[in-house]
Amino acid sequence: MGKLISEFKEFVMRGNVMDLAVGVIIGGAFGSIVTSLCDDVIMPGISWIIATVSGMDFTNPETGQLDFTKVTSALNVGPIDFGKFAAAIINFLIMAIIIFAMVKAVNKIMSIPKVLKKTDDEEEPTTKECPFCFSEIDIKATRCPHCTSEILEIAEEALKEDK
Repeated sequence: MGKLISEFKEFVMRGNVMDLAVGVIIGGAFGSIVTSLCDDVIMPGISWIIATVSGMDFTNPETGQLDFTKVTSALNVGPIDFGKFAAAIINFLIMAIIIFAMVKAVNKIMSIPKVLKKTDDEEEPTTKECPFCFSEIDIKATRCPHCTSEILEIAEEALKEDK
């Protein structure tokens, strides 16, 4: 049972599963923006244009101006509702910020074992680069075997250690 749980944790914490989950959540939230744009902004405008072009009389007999309540009741649509559309955008932004914070936290948690493993596995270097020919030489070498240049700072350190 313990092996099954550890395998499940490994499966869930893989990057592609997290990416898929984020994509589904963001896609659903963006879908609500598109739905709100169509239902609350575009469709009432289209309905009003159709009513105007079709010649329906929606004027108020007392004022002679267009009466939007008659239009909306006849076409069974509400007036353009920018508030609902703005609310859908704000909901999307809040959800995106929360998901960003969660993914950032998961990535931070996932990087902890890598950092611990690096510090344990790090060893002292055994080679260095010659400053003259850029060849790889032994860390204790005072002269490069490739270009025969004397590496002064190394030679001076070796002399100080011998004293």
